[in-house]
Amino acid sequence: MNTTTTKPSISTAQLLAALNWRYATKKFDAAKKIPADTWAALERSLVLAPSSMGLQPWKFIIITDSALKKKLSAASHGQTQPADASHLVVFALRKNLDAAFVEKYMERIAKVRGVTRDSLAGFQQMVSGGIGRYAQRDDGAGTADCFASQQCHIALGQFMTAAALLAVDTCALGGIDSVQYDELLKLKGTGYTTVIACAAGYRAGDDKYATLPKVRFEDKDVLAHI
Repeated sequence: MNTTTTKPSISTAQLLAALNWRYATKKFDAAKKIPADTWAALERSLVLAPSSMGLQPWKFIIITDSALKKKLSAASHGQTQPADASHLVVFALRKNLDAAFVEKYMERIAKVRGVTRDSLAGFQQMVSGGIGRYAQRDDGAGTADCFASQQCHIALGQFMTAAALLAVDTCALGGIDSVQYDELLKLKGTGYTTVIACAAGYRAGDDKYATLPKVRFEDKDVLAHI
């Protein structure tokens, strides 16, 4: 792919059509599975998700096992999407971002970009300082875990948009018991904890929500031009 071109890969009409087609799918067709090549692309959309300073303070846990999906459905206050969807993605944040995690990130940069570790000293200081300042905020959001949670939601948005462009249905699941999720996914002691989940698959033919008009405030209520 030529990264220097400014020509869009899809038209504006195609983008808006996909976003208008997308909705929070309430009922999935349990018999319909996402093809392997389509899912591989969606996994890459997760890996390629943007994050502040490129830190990627997350892990994406993909569940296709039927028995586990049923247990996670129960841990989602009975919502059926985890059980019926083709795939369930759990977005887990990396807890307690520390110097060791930042060091791991610097080593990865040096390896991928072919630069020396010494050349990254200034960037490493900036990243560490940024995390430290965030943890000291006094607005109620002052923890590194809160920062990591926000990054997970950025990845969720990219995943859902990518899915819509590939005509794959999704439903973000915030109403879940994260403690039960952590137990079922055996996350205790791994340094990760559940933030949110997203079911992905194909809508059932009788999901009434698929045909309801999309409700959004008028542009003038949500857009400001300065």
